Amino acid sequence: MIDEQILSVLRTSADYYVSGEELCKLSDISRAAIWKHIENLRAEGYEIEASPHLGYRLIAVPDSLIPAEIKWNIKTKVLGKEVISFKKVDSTNAVAYGLAEKGVKEGAVVLAEEQAKGKGRHGRRWISPSKGGIYMSCVLRPEIAPGEIAKITLAAAVAVAKAIRLSSGLSAMIKWPNDILVNNRKVCGILTEMKAEQDSVDFIILGIGVNVNTQSRYLPKGASSLREEMRRMGWDEALSRIEISRKILEKLEEYYFLLKKDGFKPIIEEWKAFSAMLGSRVRIMLPGRSFEGHAHDVDSDGSLLVRRDEGIIEKVSSGDVVVVR
Repeated sequence: MIDEQILSVLRTSADYYVSGEELCKLSDISRAAIWKHIENLRAEGYEIEASPHLGYRLIAVPDSLIPAEIKWNIKTKVLGKEVISFKKVDSTNAVAYGLAEKGVKEGAVVLAEEQAKGKGRHGRRWISPSKGGIYMSCVLRPEIAPGEIAKITLAAAVAVAKAIRLSSGLSAMIKWPNDILVNNRKVCGILTEMKAEQDSVDFIILGIGVNVNTQSRYLPKGASSLREEMRRMGWDEALSRIEISRKILEKLEEYYFLLKKDGFKPIIEEWKAFSAMLGSRVRIMLPGRSFEGHAHDVDSDGSLLVRRDEGIIEKVSSGDVVVVR
């Protein structure tokens, strides 16, 4: 795309002006067309300075989930090479699912500034206010059996927790199976959906919602955002959703490739190191029943092992978990 070509030149020449003539040669279009593309970029939120005698210079980029920004300098081989971005959708998972059914390649990423019907586990709604968070869905096509999908979820949790730590300095932890917590408050949820045959997976949609700069008044009880948690620590500065998105995709690819190469064991060990609940007393809520016990371990298939008060170890592969103490 010509907009991306122009941006690439302006980025690499950020300390000086690029003449309109040079941009014409690189893009093979007229000066009038260059001006139209510059105006398009400004409408997207890019701050571009124009000088009649010097040319154009990029001053600032918007913190919007624009494909060109997500893809810029990203250190991945598969994830994020194709990025589809929307101002508003019902659900990025639903859009990604539709694209996957039509044959979109593995690694395609769907992003939105806002979701009208964001999805959480068990049919719950994920609150998705405009421009506050990252609402992202990735298309994966792993060669695994349907029963192994939990491994993808847990690998993604480790990847996202690491990305948040690296991007914000906050001590992100994991609550089984798919929540990321900071200071025991939920800042991120992961929803894994799939289309599968009896013994093979056609594709997986990995949905990730991160509350980045979202104000607490827009969030449900028990939830928070990265910026709110930084405020509690005395820092009040907006975080770049673009940088965090890139880092999440880089870490996701790292752990996805690790899972395919070395299996689940090394990922389990890292997951345990980031766990916010192993060793704690928990309440497990399942359809029709609930029980309490101590979160003992995670099984080789990603299930939670809970030691009940009578000493029995119960394997939990779904349901809600509440830390009692």
